[in-house]
Amino acid sequence: MKKITLIIAACCMLLTACAQKNNRSNDPQNDNNMKKTLVAYFSATGTTKAAAESLAAEYNADIYEIAPEVPYTAADLDWRDKTSRSTIEMQDKSSRPAIKGLCENIADYDTVWIGFPVWWYTAPTIINTFIEAHDLGGKVLNVFATSGGSDVKGSYNDLKKAYPQYKWGESRLMN
Repeated sequence: MKKITLIIAACCMLLTACAQKNNRSNDPQNDNNMKKTLVAYFSATGTTKAAAESLAAEYNADIYEIAPEVPYTAADLDWRDKTSRSTIEMQDKSSRPAIKGLCENIADYDTVWIGFPVWWYTAPTIINTFIEAHDLGGKVLNVFATSGGSDVKGSYNDLKKAYPQYKWGESRLMN
């Protein structure tokens, strides 16, 4: 009787272990099936950088800065000045400010969060430079933004409309 009880107990333990292993193989937290996430961001003043770091920590994601080849100065960012760099770029929808480099390992990611400060109710044109410079096909693109008064929905919808070939996920305002 003791032998039968031990055999039954061993079988139960084996079945439980197999079931747990099988459940883990479908678990998105399992390293073997873990989708890699990238947080790519442009930050003119540091506010969006802080939001990007928070988001990267939340998703255990890698982080990539979309850095302009020519950094923005305080004068460049003066939205009240009609001759400032940011104003000129945002008035010209074909503007594509140069970025310092490409994210060389973009192919490694399944999900890409794209972050930016909202300028003139939409994404700065440097975001278009980033999107157009990378092959983002097959990835889920999410958007996060920082803003002093605008929502992210307009920026998100503008990007979806401009790049309908991509799969767009969620958007988040992170002030």
